[in-house]
Amino acid sequence: MTSLELSAVDKVSLINQKEFSDLYFKPLHPLVIKDLAKSWPASKKWTPDFFKNQHGNKLVKVYDDSFVAAGKHYMGKLKTIPLSEYISTIMSTSKNLRMFLYNIKSEIPELVDDIIFPTLIDSLSRNFIFMFFGCKGSVTQMHFDIDMSHVFHTAMYGKKTVYLFPYEQGKNLHRHPFTCRSYVDVEHPDFERFPGLNYLKGFQVTLEPGETLYIPCGYWHHFVYNESGYSVSLRCNNHTWQGKLLGYYNLLIMSPIDRLMNIVSPQRWFAWKEQQALKM
Repeated sequence: MTSLELSAVDKVSLINQKEFSDLYFKPLHPLVIKDLAKSWPASKKWTPDFFKNQHGNKLVKVYDDSFVAAGKHYMGKLKTIPLSEYISTIMSTSKNLRMFLYNIKSEIPELVDDIIFPTLIDSLSRNFIFMFFGCKGSVTQMHFDIDMSHVFHTAMYGKKTVYLFPYEQGKNLHRHPFTCRSYVDVEHPDFERFPGLNYLKGFQVTLEPGETLYIPCGYWHHFVYNESGYSVSLRCNNHTWQGKLLGYYNLLIMSPIDRLMNIVSPQRWFAWKEQQALKM
């Protein structure tokens, strides 16, 4: 095999609650809704200059590739800088410098008024509304969301390519144990080193500005910033007991063990995880 088996993600302009529930939410099938955010005040208001001029003095945490590398920056920030400086950086360079899980509810609460919460599901969180930023060429490496939430991810500015795989494909992605991460490069797959890729089945989609991607709970996702940009994610808790318990386990047991072992012996711990992943 020379390429991954990837299907297109369905795209619709709008969809009603019943169709969404029956065709996508219940069967855990991804979907792009092109006009879900069309009426949001944010769609016109949230320009790069808006963030620089109105909120540029906010200090923000930024991250690079060291976030997923063993050592002192593992699962941690690279540095803290003003938002205006960061926006200028991402709009003018192609560094892999990202900002993610920036909760506007707690950091810039007035921005929440610029979002109209969709009625497709009833339990979208109004306390955890995350923004993600990246330079052109930035990559968010393959992972699934640790709390097992459903996500509605809207590209507010800039185009990005997204790769998606169901949760059960973790073995074919050679998941690192005690993490929600895979170190497989799905853009340039190495079938010899990672033989599970021969059996991998998933989706690929280019998300245009203004479009919303529904990412079902547990789905693996890999983002590539085709252009400098940013997005916002609305989240819905897992509705099943199995999903809830797995989310709690990931947060309260799995991740703390991984972080502790990275402190105790970062290189040996990472090497062991990599060895176990290659055995899958």
